[in-house]
Amino acid sequence: MEKYKDVRIFDILDRYIKKFPKPDALSSKVNGEWKKISTQEYYDQVQLMSYGFLKLGIGKGDCIATVSNNRYEWNFVDMGMLQIGAVHVSMYPTISSADYKYILNDCQAKYIIVSDEEILKKVSAIKNEVESLIEIYTFNEIAGYKHWSQIAELGKDNAAPEKVAQTKAQTKATDLATLIYTSGTTGVPKGVMLSHMNLISNCMASEPCVPVDNTATALSFLPLCHVYERMLGYLYQYLGISIYYAESIEKIGDNLKEVKPNLFSTVPRLLEKVYDKIMAKGHEQTGIKRALFFWAVDLGLKYEHAGKNGWWYEFQLSIANKIIFNKWREALGGNVELIVSGSAPLQPRLARVFWAAQIAVLEGYGLSETSPVVSVNTKLPNGAQFGSVGKVIEDVTVKIAEDGEILVKGPNVMMGYYKKPEATAEVMIDGWFHTGDIGEINGEGFLKITDRKKEIFKTSGGKYVAPQPIENKMKESIYIEQFCVVGAGQKFPGGLVVPNFIFIKDWLQKQGINVSSNEEIIKNQKVIDLINAEVNKYNENFGHVEQIKKVILLPAEFSILGGELTPTLKFKRKIISEKYQKEIDSMYV
Repeated sequence: MEKYKDVRIFDILDRYIKKFPKPDALSSKVNGEWKKISTQEYYDQVQLMSYGFLKLGIGKGDCIATVSNNRYEWNFVDMGMLQIGAVHVSMYPTISSADYKYILNDCQAKYIIVSDEEILKKVSAIKNEVESLIEIYTFNEIAGYKHWSQIAELGKDNAAPEKVAQTKAQTKATDLATLIYTSGTTGVPKGVMLSHMNLISNCMASEPCVPVDNTATALSFLPLCHVYERMLGYLYQYLGISIYYAESIEKIGDNLKEVKPNLFSTVPRLLEKVYDKIMAKGHEQTGIKRALFFWAVDLGLKYEHAGKNGWWYEFQLSIANKIIFNKWREALGGNVELIVSGSAPLQPRLARVFWAAQIAVLEGYGLSETSPVVSVNTKLPNGAQFGSVGKVIEDVTVKIAEDGEILVKGPNVMMGYYKKPEATAEVMIDGWFHTGDIGEINGEGFLKITDRKKEIFKTSGGKYVAPQPIENKMKESIYIEQFCVVGAGQKFPGGLVVPNFIFIKDWLQKQGINVSSNEEIIKNQKVIDLINAEVNKYNENFGHVEQIKKVILLPAEFSILGGELTPTLKFKRKIISEKYQKEIDSMYV
């Protein structure tokens, strides 16, 4: 696209320092205190990193890898390498040594910067098996290893502003900026090649969707190695929004109260956990407080946009917001205007109740291959619809293929998969990227995702079953934490259920039943009957062939460490099927 042809990612930094100079462009917790980096400090550090990388012999097209938690130093490294035409390969901290070995060899990384000792151990274990790797640097101070600041110091002693200016001038918007390796749900990771234009076009096209200005603050806690948070980081900088990096998922509650952000991004799984904690507190209440709490929640679950429920509903909602939902907002810092949710389907009931509480949860849709945003709900008039992923953003085109697959075209669509022309040709056909997702666009222009094309399976009777809508519906039960549909090639679909053990224990205690472990809980007949009753209730939303006939209860959550979830918290269905083959088989005897 013509308007994006001269914009590179590092141009955002030049824009930032000219338009939005501020004392807290980037902030992280250091020794228990928030350390703020001004726009000028950010700019100066980036220049030093560029000089240092040049002195280390890094040139255009060379790959540098990072494996890190979210922190302001990540930006110094990112912008520092992009200014000299290097390629940033940012990897998940949660993947295995084998994955690191594969990715580092695939991209021929020359240097890698890791955040802590745990990651260092995994990378050190395979360092000698990566011929291209010259050195490991660290973000944390770790004895015996070079610190990232040594690259900046090298730059200080070898300043080369003319050389950096030259490389910036020679860098095109269409040049490769980053490789983002997909999480490999279907095999080895693939390196998604994204250019400066891919990410910047997505950033600029998303600008109208953000209803805040440069005085706003964002909290960042989703991994920066994920394209979703990566693009949002660029968007925040483009708009002059201050970014505060959360310490960890565990500390997110504390950080929200400290930072009091105006916006942040999340994945549905985390939003579900926030909701469950709020509901657990509601269950602890007694008498009038408990009654008011659940009155407000029931009201929120009926929420419709634009006052469609009428004045009486809006009047009641205003009372609920004063006496109940105000505490929800306080728990999120008190200033949250919007939360952007992506990466997986969001239950409409969650979106409704948060909107009712004056916390706009905007669900969007995208993939690594689309940089990532394809569509998103907004706070604009007629900009949001529950159960949808919003309207397609500016300069991106979507069409629905005959089999229902979502096809995308636009400046945000990837350059291809690194060193994988055959894999690229499979998804890029006549200029259209084939997403592998099934969806529809309704009469009002809202895109709805109905399932993953590759996840739809046939029963032995030849009937198609789409797992995601079923799983999403089942999780509406407060007693179900995770639900995975199984049954490919079988007589009927079944389900692997991880109960919500907090609510189940509470339910059992009220009946005078004490249990000491999750294993005991899943064997308890009353619990089995409860879960079956919940499944039967939600089965009514589906046709006969889609209804879950049997379930097996599991004692522990699916997790990244357990291998059942990708780093973006999607099911690795093949792994789950193999790991729980015995349990699955028992459904069909």
